[in-house]
Formats: sequence, C-alpha cells, structure tokens
Amino acid sequence: MASLQPITHYCNKRTRTHEIPDYPGAKNGLQIENNGTVTHIGAAVDASLQVFESAVERGVDFLIVHHGPFWAPVSPLTGPRYRKFFHAMQHNLAVYGSHLPLDAHPEIGNNVCLAQKLGLQPTGQFAPYEGVPIGWYCDAELPRETLTERLHEQFPRTVAMMHGPQQLRRIGILTGSGGDALTRLAADGIDTLITGECSQHHFALSQELGVNLYTCGHYDTEVFAVQRLAAEVAEQFALPWSFIDSGCPL
Repeated sequence: MASLQPITHYCNKRTRTHEIPDYPGAKNGLQIENNGTVTHIGAAVDASLQVFESAVERGVDFLIVHHGPFWAPVSPLTGPRYRKFFHAMQHNLAVYGSHLPLDAHPEIGNNVCLAQKLGLQPTGQFAPYEGVPIGWYCDAELPRETLTERLHEQFPRTVAMMHGPQQLRRIGILTGSGGDALTRLAADGIDTLITGECSQHHFALSQELGVNLYTCGHYDTEVFAVQRLAAEVAEQFALPWSFIDSGCPL
C-alpha cells in the first residue's frame, strides 16, 4: 500500500506536468482523487467508462491515462459522463492524466518509445506547440521498404502513403493525430512522417510535399508512455500494475 500524494508528486515531476503546455481543455495531473491510499497502478489510453469498469475489476485504484476525462468545455454530469465519474468515486479509483507531457518526454514518451520499438535512435525534436517541441525525429540511412516492414510488424493496420524518397534520411515521429505537422517537416529536413491518424486532405498534401506518410492508428501509437510510467511508479512504490486495453481499432 502507498499514499496518493507522493505517487501524484512523482508523476508530476517525472512527466514535467507544469512545464509542458497542452491544448485548451486538456487537463494534466490528478483529475479524480480517492481516499488517499493506493494498492494497484493501472495504465490506459482513454478515460472511458468501460476502462474505469475494467480497472476496478482488476483492483486498480490509481489509473494513469493519456486522454483524461476533461477535454471539452464544462459539461453536466449526466448520462454516461455521470456514470463514469460515479463509478470511479464509488470504487475509490483515482485517475491521473498526462497528454502532451507524455508524448514529448525524452525517455518514456510515446514518440521516443515508438522510435525504440522500430530500432531507431531519436536525435532531435520538431513540431512545437506553444514553443515546446512535441515530436521527435531520427536520423537514419534506411531503405523505405525496411521501415515499412517494421511498421507493419508493429502495427498490422499501418497505411503507407509513399510519396517521398526511397532512401530515408530523417524520420519524424508524432504519435496520435499528427497530420497538421506535414507543412513544417521541410524546415527540419524530415522526409518521412510516422503518426497515428490523419485527415483525408493530408493524403494529397503529402503527395504535393513529397513526403512519405505512415498512419498506424491513434490508439495503437499511444499505448507506450502510460505503460512505461505505470511500470516506473509500480517499481518506485513496490506495487503491482496492469494495462487496461480498450481494444480501440482507430
């Protein structure tokens, strides 16, 4: 058993929560507290009712999520939203959210973790949000076919839009929804972008810019950081941890 406050403090410090700006409406840090004791750490991508239910079934009482329960303007606690918050409070489930801090992190962030999964070494950052870069790029002399094979092995549903060079030199990784970064890649010499999802118009844009574009699933590209953070917290406080997989295919 451990106390909620030091676990929350550890997460805030590790993710640099107060240093990384985030989108309007996105809240980072402790979002739902419990009675102050923690016995089991959980990790999940989304703070959905179904995830909360699965976490409670596994005995989780401190859940780390990437997409927290607070995103939109203030909404009434009615319907599924009420049931979600009520379920957490009824079952003593604390919820901790970390969005862009867990994308940008140089050690446990989604972008760096994905680079490591692909056998790549991050060498620099790009795609700033309010002056703070979120994405990471990797310098690698790599045939395009090799990267395509690695991505299909990691993410079987990968969509490859091959509009750039066949011999890659700089690969940008921006997990989640990263299509809007396409127009900023040239400034950093990036010839290939790996992201989770894009809008339809990004296909034509990648053609026009001559950039290789890979979409691998918003959810699938953002499972890494919450797991890494949960594992660290569990080790630090001598607690078990579990990953709650929602099975999202998008």
